[in-house]
Amino acid sequence: MAAKKVFRATVRRDQNARLTVGFVLVNRFTLCAFANFVDVLRLAADEGDRSRPIQCRWKVIAPDLKPITASCGVSIQPQEVFGSPNLFDYVVVVGGLIDEMDRRDERVEAFLQQAAEAGVPLVGLCTGTFILHRAGLMEGYRGCVSWFHHQEFLSRFEGLKSVSDQIFVIDRDRLTCSGGTSTAHLAAFLVDRHVGKAQSTKSLNIMMISGAEEGGTPQPGLTLDFRTKDPLVRKALLLMQQSLDAPLSVAEMARHLNVGKRSLERHFREALGISPLSAFIEMRLSLARHMLENTGKSIAMIAAESGFCDASHLSRMFRRRFASTPQYFRASLTSLGRSASRKTPG
Repeated sequence: MAAKKVFRATVRRDQNARLTVGFVLVNRFTLCAFANFVDVLRLAADEGDRSRPIQCRWKVIAPDLKPITASCGVSIQPQEVFGSPNLFDYVVVVGGLIDEMDRRDERVEAFLQQAAEAGVPLVGLCTGTFILHRAGLMEGYRGCVSWFHHQEFLSRFEGLKSVSDQIFVIDRDRLTCSGGTSTAHLAAFLVDRHVGKAQSTKSLNIMMISGAEEGGTPQPGLTLDFRTKDPLVRKALLLMQQSLDAPLSVAEMARHLNVGKRSLERHFREALGISPLSAFIEMRLSLARHMLENTGKSIAMIAAESGFCDASHLSRMFRRRFASTPQYFRASLTSLGRSASRKTPG
């Protein structure tokens, strides 16, 4: 058995700060996720906008002091090499591009494992949830992932109940969020917990983010033409979006959302004026039309990917909605394209 790596503390813990955070940035991390989180800490740490790390302190830590490049090309210089994880109230791992997930860094995983053994809560930002899971640190925990990465997660990782219909998840000593501005809301949650409500509110106000959102707030997503402020309906729409190729029944959606079938139907009627089933069919037909307009996929393949039994089923539903068959709709687009090209000056 290989000897376990020992990480030596390089500094003493600051006993004055109310909240201390160690950031672990992976290669090609998402700068937005990191910047939103750390700026909430920065603005909460001092009076006004003076940015002195008084009430909150943070460090970027890494296996070595080589600069770490974000997905946008900007590089961040680590402040310290890995030391004792007990120096921090939280260790935050900031993920990045999904394509980088195949590149494992055993030094990072060993440090995260040591932090978990020491009882230090672990935070995953963006695809940081994947990194924690791959290090074996999410077993038995719920982990938040972006709706955009939901299917990718299911295809690459097993053993974690992924949550992609809310902005962040707090499950005991694992805190995960979907990325983007949700990292600011998660940081505000921690500032509220350790420093105070006034400081968390001040941070968000200065960042022009209107009010702290709770973890259960639905993630924004591509819900097509549906617009509603009803949280339950928004979560249901996101669930539909993630299940376009394998449609769920209304009863299955209700069970997933922990509500009764009639309650879900009532919310849809009040928010959108239609049933959940009608909304789901509309969403799938819109996807089919989008693929007809923008891809060369066969009608049968489009039917399968938009959740219809076969090309015949898609054709019936498409004609009922758009007064045209998929074949005629695609042919009309081709004709319009030819007409436009003839009119274009040479």
